[in-house]
Amino acid sequence: MRNLSLLQRFKCVDLSFPGSPQCFTIRSETGTVLVASEYTLIYGVVVAIQDLPDQESVCVATGSGDVILYNLSTSQLECVGSVESGLTGMTWSPDQELVTLTTGQETIIMMTKDFEPITEVEINQDDFGEDKFITVGWGKKETQFHGSEGKQAAHSNTLSQEVQPALPWDDRKPRITWRGDGQFFAVSVVCPQTGARKVRIWNRECVLQATSEVVNGLGQPLCWKPSGSLITSTQRHPNKHSVVFMEKNGLLHGDFTLPFGKEQVKVKELLWNSDSTVLAVWMEDLKPGENDHPNTYIQLWTVGNYHWYLKQSVHFGSEPLRAPACVCWDPEKPLRLHLLTRGWASYTYDWGWSTERSHGTDCHDNANVAVIDGDKILVTTFRQCVIPPPMCAFELQLPVPVNLVTFRSQAQRTNELAALTADGHIYVYGQGESRNLKRDSNITLFRISHLHFLYSGGGVENGGVPGVSDVPVDGFVISLCHSLRNGTVALQLDDGQIRKLSLTEWKDSTGNTINLPRPCVQTALCTLSGEEHLIGLTERSHLYIGDSLVASNISSFVVYDDFLLLTTHSHMCHCLNLSTLSIKGLQSALSSDANQNDETVRKVERGSRIVSVVPQDTRLILQMPRGNLETIHHQALVLAQLRKWLDSLRFKDAFECMRKLRINLNLIYDHNPTVFLANIEMFLKKIDSINYINLFLTELKEEDTTTTMYPCPSHSVSSSASGKGGKKVDIICDALRSTMETLDPQKSVPRYCLCILTSHVRKTTPELEIALQKVHELRGESRSSVSAEEALKYLLFLVNVNELYEHSLGTYDFDLVLMVAEKSQKDPKEYLPFLNMLKTLEPNYQRYTIDKHLKRYRKALHHLSECGEEHFTELLNLVKDQRLYSDALELYSSNSEQYKTLSVAYAEHLVEQQQAEQAGLLLWRCGENARALQAFVSCTSWRNALAVATHIPLPPEQLTLLARDLAEKLLEARRHTQAALCLEQYAKDCEEAISALIQGAAWEEALRLIYLYNRQDIIETDLKSALLDAHSNQTSFLESQKALFIRHKNRLTVVRELKAKARLELFDEDGPDCADAELYSEASSVMTGSHLGSKYSRSNSRISSRSSKNRRKAEGKKQSLKEGSPFEDIALLNTLTQIIIIVDKMRVHSLLKALVLFQFDRAASSLQRDYGELLQLVETALPEIWTDNLQQGQTPLTGPNSTANSIMASFQQQRPAVPQNDTEALTAPKMRIAVKWKLSILK
Repeated sequence: MRNLSLLQRFKCVDLSFPGSPQCFTIRSETGTVLVASEYTLIYGVVVAIQDLPDQESVCVATGSGDVILYNLSTSQLECVGSVESGLTGMTWSPDQELVTLTTGQETIIMMTKDFEPITEVEINQDDFGEDKFITVGWGKKETQFHGSEGKQAAHSNTLSQEVQPALPWDDRKPRITWRGDGQFFAVSVVCPQTGARKVRIWNRECVLQATSEVVNGLGQPLCWKPSGSLITSTQRHPNKHSVVFMEKNGLLHGDFTLPFGKEQVKVKELLWNSDSTVLAVWMEDLKPGENDHPNTYIQLWTVGNYHWYLKQSVHFGSEPLRAPACVCWDPEKPLRLHLLTRGWASYTYDWGWSTERSHGTDCHDNANVAVIDGDKILVTTFRQCVIPPPMCAFELQLPVPVNLVTFRSQAQRTNELAALTADGHIYVYGQGESRNLKRDSNITLFRISHLHFLYSGGGVENGGVPGVSDVPVDGFVISLCHSLRNGTVALQLDDGQIRKLSLTEWKDSTGNTINLPRPCVQTALCTLSGEEHLIGLTERSHLYIGDSLVASNISSFVVYDDFLLLTTHSHMCHCLNLSTLSIKGLQSALSSDANQNDETVRKVERGSRIVSVVPQDTRLILQMPRGNLETIHHQALVLAQLRKWLDSLRFKDAFECMRKLRINLNLIYDHNPTVFLANIEMFLKKIDSINYINLFLTELKEEDTTTTMYPCPSHSVSSSASGKGGKKVDIICDALRSTMETLDPQKSVPRYCLCILTSHVRKTTPELEIALQKVHELRGESRSSVSAEEALKYLLFLVNVNELYEHSLGTYDFDLVLMVAEKSQKDPKEYLPFLNMLKTLEPNYQRYTIDKHLKRYRKALHHLSECGEEHFTELLNLVKDQRLYSDALELYSSNSEQYKTLSVAYAEHLVEQQQAEQAGLLLWRCGENARALQAFVSCTSWRNALAVATHIPLPPEQLTLLARDLAEKLLEARRHTQAALCLEQYAKDCEEAISALIQGAAWEEALRLIYLYNRQDIIETDLKSALLDAHSNQTSFLESQKALFIRHKNRLTVVRELKAKARLELFDEDGPDCADAELYSEASSVMTGSHLGSKYSRSNSRISSRSSKNRRKAEGKKQSLKEGSPFEDIALLNTLTQIIIIVDKMRVHSLLKALVLFQFDRAASSLQRDYGELLQLVETALPEIWTDNLQQGQTPLTGPNSTANSIMASFQQQRPAVPQNDTEALTAPKMRIAVKWKLSILK
């Protein structure tokens, strides 16, 4: 639905030579025109001229038979060949490798580009060609049924077609045209036998392929469509004049009729442009005009959906000097036409594709698009309907062909349009009272190339003519555009300069002049980040905003409201919000790939172009290359419109749009939860549909769609915080239900009954019992709009029938259960016996049975407890089976026998769960003291055990035995102080108590008891020897730990050096980009230890963790201290950490005091000295073992001794990849520095 708009028409040169031009050629590289006149230095008439850029020459063919080559560099003239019979035409192949010449003897001479002859053949041949049709007689006249004429008609010649001679104005010269790929060429020539024109098709080797069928009235023009297989010519019919198309086999394939009478014009030439989109028809009147000279026309035709449109009609009048003498398309720019008049004036016409659409942004605009089709304007109103071309909503018939059409750029009047016709008249159309378009005025102007409908006021509507004022412009204006929002009119000049209507320069906010780098075929004004910009699209698909290149693959664009919509050659459609983006943001958005939830991008069909956007709607109209239309709803447009509707509380419009386009309905709430909750009543009244409300409720989910599915680009009010606690679905369901219940307070059953049921079911924890109860209440309502059966049927649609049956059973209402069961697929034999059995039971036991069947054991326990003592055994079994001990204890008083029985059962369960102490507490409080004592003894809870034994009370002998038994268990658990307490206070055995304290190294407590019970003899017999043994053990332990520490520390240093060396060697061999370089990306040798060992152990670095056995094996290897293992450094660090922790926690202070007390000063001094030296050694080694790069990351190693590989290795180590289980080994252990353990009295 595009039109051809004239960008510029400029006069290139105005020469004054004798005679008239015969032919010309275009030099694209230099932009010059080479013309041959009838008065030339060369003898004879010039029949053809061709520029040869590769040879820097011009080839000229004369009617006398000479082929002249003129070198443009040296200005030398050379005759490269001559034909005695003369030449009638010369045509070069598209690749300029071959040249074909037609001679006066009606032959074709084919030569190479070096003018070496290839072949010469006769044009008129009796043979059809190599592609001659093969037929078996089907469809022949002899085989057809002729009805009442009889069989004799099969052999009569009445059906034979009479061949008519060529048209009277035919110049009878041969015409040659090449296909775009240079593989075939066609020749149109007058047949000597019949006098009619025929077209013959030849291949590149000059072998005849096919001959056209008999076409009466075939004209002289001939042109092969460059990108297709159609050959174009003209045909005179008895009642019309047509442009016809032939296939490569010579058969006719389609046509279109020229808008002239049958005897009005003759077609001089047909010319296809280089991309095969426009066909130029050069015509001339057959009858002279007022000054005895014919009128001349050039029409531009395009095709879409198999319909031919007349897009431009250029009238040159009847003045002889203004009539075209030569016409041709530019070989490089497809929409540039060159024309040379008989008066030696050269003109260049530049056209561009444009879509004429209305500019409105409100709901009054009908999204009109106007398509020019000769003297008709085809208007389609996309707001009402989408009609594929060539059809339309309505047509505007004008008296002469239309060249330009535009819509009014004024608010609420954008449906009005103005049309510029080929004779220079402007016709303005507006909407009348009857809503039919009418012609309002007729304004006569001439030499108009651009038209924009801007004026306002009532002059035109009253039949007047608006005032005309001239504003001189320094340059050629190739486009103009108007902003409906700001009222700005921008002009684009041919050199890219931008001017406002006041002819002031376009400047940015900093005062710099802004110009377009290249001329643009389409321009539009937009506001970007608060500043007005001009957007331009060049014919090379470059999109500019001012002087900045935004993208280079844009096929079409349109500015709508705050959005820039554009399609790309990569088959994507972008919809960008200009209010939130800068120029750099646009460049980034168009150059980057879209993520999954990017609403600004969507895929479209290959070659799609934007036709129009329906204002205040979500529809975007695209046209495919073949001409058909498609309507899409771009998600960015949809969401922007939905947000506007939701902000203005137009819930119904938003809901229907979301439902139709499958937008998640959660957006209605998520867009602004506070506003939605405050306007729930309005939401219900505007939606006004039970089905719609139910649909909304069923789609609710906890996800916030404004942050996941539809992120808001402006980050405005969208927030899921509703201001209330709780879950989103529950909040909405409760709010809607409460509002629906209050809308009809007079009715016992509200109108929104089904919606209320949905609100109960859709909650996070479905309230099925309440919903079922409401259904049950409907059974007694005769005036309800919804019956109980309908409500139940709807409920079954939302909930699984079996689940609903179970919940109905849980209401203990058998009528409701039967009602649900009848609607299910259950066999009555399945549920009726069970229900009948339940009806025979006592109410509490009945409910217990139902709850147990539904596995609601806590409710079952409660109902069973109310059934009496005769069911207590069953209750106890239920408690044991389902472990409901705590719940059962709450149902009985603490003084009851049932409570005691349940407590004993609970205690037995706790003993099985290895919780004997808690079991003992339960037994003790319910009076089972003996069993409580047993439980306490089993778990060595000695204080509780002795307290229960005293409470029983036990005889002294048994209490003593109990104390000794507990002390023995405590000693086994190395709880010496607690064992000594039992022996001293309950067993009355002070000697055993002191022995236990000495055994546990509790020297001070042992001395207290020794002197308390006056047993100083134990000092000599046991205490001193124990002190010396402890000193010896501690000294030996310190020596062993010191040796281990030094050995592991030294080995760790060696391992680190080896790994650092291996790492640098690998970088020296392969460089940092080798395949194994990633193995060295850890922060230290420890970090690389899990990936890199020695060369013979690297295969162990990929340890499978597919099973727990393999995982345990891998962990075991990490603790291995075997030399050369890949995890040796980690194992060494773990071992050193354990040594430091053990040494730091040694209890030396109490031993030193005891040694000093009994005058073992030398032993105490040696122990203090050895322990201090070991601590000093550890503190000194800590920074060496746990370096800073282990904990904070290693800085790059630079300096005079560093190499490129070593620096690269240090950089690679900046990315730590440490397993989580190894992080503890990388942290230095903390020592208890503040603990004072030394004795100052020792040296």
